[in-house]
Amino acid sequence: MIVTDWRDLPDELRGAAVAIGAFDGVHRGHQAVIAQARAAADRLAVPLAVVSFDPHPRRWFQPDAAPFRLMTPGQMARAMAPLGVDRLHLLPFDATMAAMTDEVFVEQVLVEGLGIRHAAVGFDFTYGKGRTGSAEGLRRQGEALGFGVTVVDRVDDGDGLKLSSSGVREALKAGDMPRAAAILGRPFAIEGEVIHGEKRGRTIGVPTANVSMADYMRPAYGVYATRTRLPDGRVIDGVANLGVRPMFEIDQPLLEVWLFDFNGDLYGQTVETQLVAFLRGEMAFDGLPALKKQIDADAAAARVVLAS
Repeated sequence: MIVTDWRDLPDELRGAAVAIGAFDGVHRGHQAVIAQARAAADRLAVPLAVVSFDPHPRRWFQPDAAPFRLMTPGQMARAMAPLGVDRLHLLPFDATMAAMTDEVFVEQVLVEGLGIRHAAVGFDFTYGKGRTGSAEGLRRQGEALGFGVTVVDRVDDGDGLKLSSSGVREALKAGDMPRAAAILGRPFAIEGEVIHGEKRGRTIGVPTANVSMADYMRPAYGVYATRTRLPDGRVIDGVANLGVRPMFEIDQPLLEVWLFDFNGDLYGQTVETQLVAFLRGEMAFDGLPALKKQIDADAAAARVVLAS
């Protein structure tokens, strides 16, 4: 369940143990924070919830920043469900929220609004206007206002892998999909509505499902082995081009997925495509026959990767 405000909530939507943070990516470091909130929820016999924000605070303060998001709100909620999260409080980050001091945020949002019983946060958690609130400051406020606080130390993989959203973005920029998946705990995936394109692929027997990149972080441009989840739950292997297509250049990057052995109309439907492996960078070709030959080679390579 996604709850989009903190004001005037019924009692059944208050009184949880919560994990608080941006949680963009819900990576393994985030999962460690949520696990501590779950332990508190079990101990107190209360629901487990996550408190996050939409839009991401970075987008509010830097409206012209390059796209950086790792997931949509729907993806965030689905990633949290297996962790035992009962509800996601996706609070609007607007002028009101941005102007709150750390004390006001805790008193009005966490205590009066959400009625939290316990909070778990990462060691580097900040909040309030000017980011004046800290994890230790929250602990002190919790002692004064009647809720417990768990501060979770930095979590890194045993091999030294940095479990952070910035680590995911670095891996995606490098086209290192195994590293991104290792941090996330699952393959990176892009979700969006299938839109109409130029339908040029149909002329060479390669119809694609096209999805806008919107505010997603731009991974390395090129060709990927993919798995796409359809609205009916089926998961279809495929190969995709992500980028601006040097041969038929477009203004905004697009994810164009060729679903293997699939016939159907997906226009207007929402699909989620995992970028399983990076196969090659974008290339220009001398005409459609050369392009078709390379696409066939890419498809063969993708089938091998996905079969393994």
